[in-house]
Amino acid sequence: MTDYKELKLKASSSPHIRAREDTRSVMLDVIIALLPAWAFSIYNFGLRALTVTLVSVLGAVAWEALYRVVMKKPQTVGDLSAVVTGMLIAFVCPVTAPYWMLLIGDFFAIVIVKQLYGGIGKNFVNPALAARAFLFSWAGQMSTWAAAGTSPAVLNPVDAVTAATPLSYLSNGDLAGLWEAFESPTRLFIGTIGGSLGETSAMCLLLGFLYLLGRKVISWHIPVCYVGTVAVLTFLFPRGNDPVSWMLANLFSGGLMLGAIFMATDYVTSPVTRRGKVIFGVGCGLITVFIRYFGTYNEGVCYAILCMNLCVWLLDKYLKPRRFGVARGRKEAAK
Repeated sequence: MTDYKELKLKASSSPHIRAREDTRSVMLDVIIALLPAWAFSIYNFGLRALTVTLVSVLGAVAWEALYRVVMKKPQTVGDLSAVVTGMLIAFVCPVTAPYWMLLIGDFFAIVIVKQLYGGIGKNFVNPALAARAFLFSWAGQMSTWAAAGTSPAVLNPVDAVTAATPLSYLSNGDLAGLWEAFESPTRLFIGTIGGSLGETSAMCLLLGFLYLLGRKVISWHIPVCYVGTVAVLTFLFPRGNDPVSWMLANLFSGGLMLGAIFMATDYVTSPVTRRGKVIFGVGCGLITVFIRYFGTYNEGVCYAILCMNLCVWLLDKYLKPRRFGVARGRKEAAK
């Protein structure tokens, strides 16, 4: 006869959900998806791309561990979310960014944006993008782009060879100058261009996108609606006489692919419903194009996603699905 008292059974309230996925496995999948772009950044910018990413990751993990110790809270560095944040902060910075600046960005993302609001799942904007916006307090360092194929010094990159990025040509409407400098959309797609460390290769970022889709870590709604909105608007309202080239240049330049795939799809700061995700993606695309066309800052991805992050609560509130058993159009009874 079985003695049930010895089985140490645990009773919990419904619903009872069993799944292999947890925060750590999801973050590990994101890290794997980022590896192609990281490897290409090392090829494109040399060994400093490796050290910049490692410093940023170590800084993010250290800040989270230290905060949890000081506040006497359970340690959470094992969920790998700080590793992902550290990688993304490195990806949205120039390869020549000073190490001390990366550590400041890590502190702002982990402590100010994430931990002070309660830790993972409680932040209302994307920590890596918030850190990037904050780091533009040092606009000179954040807008100095190493030329593709150069290898800035690991310790002192002040003598790095700099070059204009495709977005600098697009902001001036100089499509002819863009192709004179970068030859064709193919080069932009592959990524042998200047820019932030992890944003240059649309090809590698799309490989990561396919991996995340295959692993069902993200859905297609936000990235496709985001990139699709940018594609439609730039095709319909080109600057120049070649709408297709103008559209392709906008899609493969700047942080659009990185933002659409890895930033806008953040679970915590994106809507939970399909309709909400579609509206969120379209909104990001509209704001991105608006900033690129009418702003003095030639990249709009960071601020577009941050603006839409602030609207997520509204989308979730008014686009929540109808409760089972409640007729459409009928108000639910007050509890």
